[in-house]
Amino acid sequence: MKVMKFGGTLMGSAAAIQRSAELVLRWAGQEAVVTVVSAMAGVTEALLKLGAQAEAGELEEVTAGWKALRFRHLEAGASLGTQAATLEQIDELLETLRQTLYGIYLLRELSGRSRDLLLSFGERLSAPLMAAALTKAGSRAVALTGGEAGLLTSDHFGHARPLPQTAERLSLQLLPLLAEGSIPVVTGFIGETSSGVITTLGRGGSDYTATLIGAALKADEVWTWKDVDGVMSADPRMVEGAVNLEYLSYGEVMELAHFGAKVLHPLAVTPLQESGIPLRVKSAADPDAAGTLVRAESGPSGPVKAVTSLRQACILTVSGAGMVDAPESLAQIFSLLAQRGISALMISQSSSMANLSLVLRAAEGQPALSLLSERFLRSEWVRDVQLREQVAVVAVVGEGMRGTQGVAAKLFGALAAEGINLLMIAQGSSELNISLAIEAKDEALAVRAAHQAFLSRPDHSSKKAAGSGRLSVSH
Repeated sequence: MKVMKFGGTLMGSAAAIQRSAELVLRWAGQEAVVTVVSAMAGVTEALLKLGAQAEAGELEEVTAGWKALRFRHLEAGASLGTQAATLEQIDELLETLRQTLYGIYLLRELSGRSRDLLLSFGERLSAPLMAAALTKAGSRAVALTGGEAGLLTSDHFGHARPLPQTAERLSLQLLPLLAEGSIPVVTGFIGETSSGVITTLGRGGSDYTATLIGAALKADEVWTWKDVDGVMSADPRMVEGAVNLEYLSYGEVMELAHFGAKVLHPLAVTPLQESGIPLRVKSAADPDAAGTLVRAESGPSGPVKAVTSLRQACILTVSGAGMVDAPESLAQIFSLLAQRGISALMISQSSSMANLSLVLRAAEGQPALSLLSERFLRSEWVRDVQLREQVAVVAVVGEGMRGTQGVAAKLFGALAAEGINLLMIAQGSSELNISLAIEAKDEALAVRAAHQAFLSRPDHSSKKAAGSGRLSVSH
């Protein structure tokens, strides 16, 4: 059994959906297949824009944008030869979307719950289109929302997490369909709470949906289809010598995703780890190519497997002599940020315990500064809260770094040779990555320097990339 996930670019038009359906059918004749789909290309961004316009009271713009989405989906349905009943279902969803947008317009409010409902329409509209393409080819296909498939989540809107009973529910809903010879087409990215309220798993959540299903059904492999050849050792737009990676470990992929790689949802591999189910990044343009295999073992390589970077970051520093030997001060800082949904990408504390520095996403910098300043500046702990903007994070990732001496020295030396100043450094005890905060203007130079130091070798075991049409590990 395989679970196959198709991203937005492979669902971008009727022709692309038809091609994706052909890839499903190529393997569906040999084994059971569950398909997970994203929204059509650009639809999630369009829905976000429509939500913002509705909240701002821009009704004419909202109406025009809704009409464009309606035309695009109904045209795709007609091109795929979709049955009248399915077209009617799609049109009813589009009408519900219109009503949702009008409700946001009337209230002038877009809450987390409303945003999740709004964004869910992208996948809820694309799943019937994929099912229609499979049905036209003579297969039995059933379109399901994540909730209908059994994906039960918390009510943390925007970043919902699956509840423990999800695996059993997925099995109960999907295995009977597979047994009767149907192909379930499940909406990625979305689930529902125990009371039936729609939630989303966060951007990239379709990968997470696929791996949750794969683990629940004990699939042989989970395949995520891309319009690229696999995962690369760096962003080819920054590094001309970037190479395709044949193998990655679960841990390496999680680190790459966390630090900006457009590879997978950061939590995507977690459902697969316990059972050791492999995840494969496949190329729709070359279906016979092996792609990149993600598994428990990394495979032979040097100490560093890839270099990734995250731009649009900032550094928030909280300082004060009262923080020394006052662990409750740290607890309150992190608790306050967590209550506002702000998470740190990197954390560093001085040995005196008088300074705490956090790397945050750029959009969270000013809200965090205001929050902590208002709460702590007049307390007995904190003397100052400062924000440094225009920051980027560069990370080198590889299981081969574990126990290998001289990796940090080599990295720091390569960056120093280029005159790059390090603002902050972090390395976990797992020794799986070294993360550096630098000035944003030095991001590309730092990525090239790190890649040159560790990966630009003619005897590298991975095949060299041709051109720039590959999966980037930079955000």
